[in-house]
Amino acid sequence: MTGSNDNGNDICRYSEHEPIGRYSSHLFRSIQIYVAKELEPYGIGSGQFPFMMRLLHCDGIKQEELASSLSYDRATITRSMNRLEEMGYITRERDPGDKRAYIVRLTEKGRSMEAVLMDISSRLNDVLMRGFTEDETAFFISMLMRAVENISAENDSRKVSK
Repeated sequence: MTGSNDNGNDICRYSEHEPIGRYSSHLFRSIQIYVAKELEPYGIGSGQFPFMMRLLHCDGIKQEELASSLSYDRATITRSMNRLEEMGYITRERDPGDKRAYIVRLTEKGRSMEAVLMDISSRLNDVLMRGFTEDETAFFISMLMRAVENISAENDSRKVSK
């Protein structure tokens, strides 16, 4: 697909692979908008959503492990944890076995969000998979997982080679 400006020069050239990045970026931004709108009444941002979901399943995890399990860097998780702690959704305590590490736990207020967070997650999945058959949904998820594994492995290999 190309377009041209008044001078006849091509201003829009799409390579055959560009839609992968463009569509995945659009999907990510759209999900963030959806989640942000759903969480607005609770003062939780879309960026904190994955951390809260992970803590529901793995409460009492080290902050570093939480970051690693979700593929977030230290700065991002620190900002999110600070925000969630300020709002009373989590607590952090020093790990008795490693004074440099923090253990992250949901507070009662954080645990009380379980039904809300699970409902948002379920409705989001319903929206995303609308019109997909069960087989298409399973295939789509497996392809996404493979793509994530591929790019993660590539990024990890680049870290090692530097």
